[in-house]
Amino acid sequence: MTHTPIADKNTPYWWEAAPVKPVPRQPLVRDVDVAIIGAGYAGLAAGLVLARAGRSVVAFDAMNPGEGASTRNGGITSGSIRPDYATLTRRFGEDTAIAVETEGKIARQFLYDFIKTEGLDCDFKLVGLFKGVIGHDEYEKTARSAETLAKRLGIEAYAVPYAEQQQYIGTDSYRGGMVRTDIGGLHPAKFHAELLRVALASGVTVHAGTRVISVTKDGSGFEVVTEAGTVRARQVLACTNGYTDKALPYLRRRLVPVRSRIIVTQELPPDLMAKLMPKQMMMGEGKQLGFYYRPTPDGKRILLGGRDSSRTGDPDAPKLLLRRGLVDLFPDLKDVRLSHSWFGNVAMNRDMLPRIFEKDGVVYATGFCGSGVVWAPWVGMQAAYKLLGKKVERRSAFDFQPPASVPFYNGNPWFMPAIIQGYRLQDRLALYRAKR
Repeated sequence: MTHTPIADKNTPYWWEAAPVKPVPRQPLVRDVDVAIIGAGYAGLAAGLVLARAGRSVVAFDAMNPGEGASTRNGGITSGSIRPDYATLTRRFGEDTAIAVETEGKIARQFLYDFIKTEGLDCDFKLVGLFKGVIGHDEYEKTARSAETLAKRLGIEAYAVPYAEQQQYIGTDSYRGGMVRTDIGGLHPAKFHAELLRVALASGVTVHAGTRVISVTKDGSGFEVVTEAGTVRARQVLACTNGYTDKALPYLRRRLVPVRSRIIVTQELPPDLMAKLMPKQMMMGEGKQLGFYYRPTPDGKRILLGGRDSSRTGDPDAPKLLLRRGLVDLFPDLKDVRLSHSWFGNVAMNRDMLPRIFEKDGVVYATGFCGSGVVWAPWVGMQAAYKLLGKKVERRSAFDFQPPASVPFYNGNPWFMPAIIQGYRLQDRLALYRAKR
């Protein structure tokens, strides 16, 4: 019996237009001002700032540059923070809570300005985001959140009642929602390719397929041992995230990689796309493990992503889970084939906030918690300013103590399937209560 694949390809849809590939090999310079570990969004953005400030910069990536989350993500410029305002206030104080929310607005606008001023061709469109909710109580909470965003930060956000929902999304799965106009979408692999282009043009040297083995403090600098040889660096910046390995043991105990999976449909008829996504917005859900979804930049397909609890076992099970979610949202797609399915790692920490910190002289820019499209370039650049000793108008709200280590964890996230299943149970209970 022939097995029919669930998706035509198991590689990222984004790689069709912007395939990841090695950069031309360069000789290994033995002495540099700054060595950067990781050549994703954060590492390249930091390298760009440092090189333009006159520093000699080399970035090492264990894979091809961008082969991790930078070219596998959904391309939504949300810059979301998982803890809500009340939780942030309780944990860190009201000043920090306000600073975190304010920085989100600044970082998003910076990204949009950066794309424009650098001339980055990455299909960016500021189309807004619709977030669906599952019950009346959740709708009331979301409506208050929209008012708070508008009053506190001047962000255009408004509630959408159920009676008007079809103007934004062609589904009956929600009981209304909220729109934010400050969020858009881009092509993540094109964005990375363009960021790599300007970083290389500015003098950053990038070594692909060159794993860093160890970093050791040595007098006034560091000895960075790589698969290609040893480099002496005056400063070191670590910009790994969901792919952090044993070269950075301190960080590895504090970041938990979480598998995220995305599916993409085959091309859909224009009238069907107009029915399902009439405003071509980015989409999300108010759940613990909600889906995120969007039209592809050409407006011809639907992309849907979510957390993947699998580690071993049936490789088709997580694809089927997302496909069922897609059809639950849009029953019209029950017979539509998937063109692509893939996964990649995001990274979470215990307080779910991005972070800039220093430990034993090494500066870290990391912990993007599933929202790296906005946070990775921003945090990378703020870390670069920290290395330069440059005064900035506003110190980043994420520049404080390292995240706490995770008990009984040293790189193997054995506990994540149970945690994700727990979140799914919470979502089922919330849905049950909403329908009562």
